[in-house]
Amino acid sequence: MFNVRLAVQSDLSGLLDLFQASEVSPFVQPVERAEQVWEQTLKSESSVVFIAEVEEIIASTCMLITAPNLLRQGRSHGFLENVMTHPNYRGRGLGKAVVSEAINHAWAAGCHHVLMQSGRPDPRVHRFYEQIGFKPGLRVGYAVTRPSE
Repeated sequence: MFNVRLAVQSDLSGLLDLFQASEVSPFVQPVERAEQVWEQTLKSESSVVFIAEVEEIIASTCMLITAPNLLRQGRSHGFLENVMTHPNYRGRGLGKAVVSEAINHAWAAGCHHVLMQSGRPDPRVHRFYEQIGFKPGLRVGYAVTRPSE
């Protein structure tokens, strides 16, 4: 059994533990910088973070970022970021639960659509998003990365 809820200030340590177990991307360090970023995230009206807990352990997370839009009759864009589930908890529906909560939140906030990108080559990741309702190929994604310093 698990519980899905909005993340709060005291969840930072559990999120960092989850990020450390993830193979997606290195998380922000040192912890003082992570605390600053987390405070900014929680204060932002345009971002919400959902977590799924199993026995008080943060096992899955998803961030929804919304952006205003002058097109689409003024309906916002929704963007999913930082979707991950701890390897020990995969296959239990936690990822689907946090993503579904984020999508429902986007609809309640009046978003026109929810966009997400995955750079993961694993076909299971793509099937996961497609099973939730994301359609590949509706748009073409492009990215530019910051040059090395």
